[in-house]
Amino acid sequence: MLLEGKNAVVYGGAGAIGGAAARAFAREGARVFLAGRTLAKLDAVAEEIRAAGGAADTAEVDALDQREVEEHADAVAAGAGAIDVSFNVITHPHTHGTPMVEMSVEDYLAPVQVAVRTMFLTAQAAARHMPNGGAILVFGGSGDPMGDYFIGGTQVAFEAQESMRKQLSAELGGRGVRVVTMRTGGVPASFGDAEGYEEIVEGMHAATMLGRAATLEDVGNVAAFIASDQARTMTAATVNVSAGALID
Repeated sequence: MLLEGKNAVVYGGAGAIGGAAARAFAREGARVFLAGRTLAKLDAVAEEIRAAGGAADTAEVDALDQREVEEHADAVAAGAGAIDVSFNVITHPHTHGTPMVEMSVEDYLAPVQVAVRTMFLTAQAAARHMPNGGAILVFGGSGDPMGDYFIGGTQVAFEAQESMRKQLSAELGGRGVRVVTMRTGGVPASFGDAEGYEEIVEGMHAATMLGRAATLEDVGNVAAFIASDQARTMTAATVNVSAGALID
């Protein structure tokens, strides 16, 4: 198994992406620590993992609160010995559909402030408990602006994360800690409750070179590989799992 004996923390572990990654980590042998704001939803994912023979723990953690993040990381490391993988996929606020010239500065900056704060706090907390190296995974990645869609500050938030990824990679590389971003171009299953879901899926598939978009299972499998020692030479990098929707 790719992650046997590893300890993986997933912030936003009750969400579609977080849950998919957590299941894949556990399937590959990791002990998974699910963190988020809604314990009942985290527990549901943990029960699925345990039913499949995996190991999972849950904790109510606000990934924007420094004290809560640090105390949780300290507790994980104290109980498990170390943190080997950290993956933050909490939801960022966003205001889409409104042109920049018509937006409030608060709405525009909201995703940027959340993305930067949560990535800073969780990466810092994890790195302090990675004595033998480890992997910090970033989700999202930046892309070109879309001429027919108003995306607010979301792309700026992604760009900020990419800048942080590069800096963290440079600062932590000597300690064996890797930082890698996953870029998907959108995962249809994560938009299941959205209005016009069928049209969204059709548009995502049409935008790819392979005629299909990444599934949640695809995302989980790639995340597990990136987090594993088989990817030990990968850092300061992005991994494109967009099926050709994003061109590097």
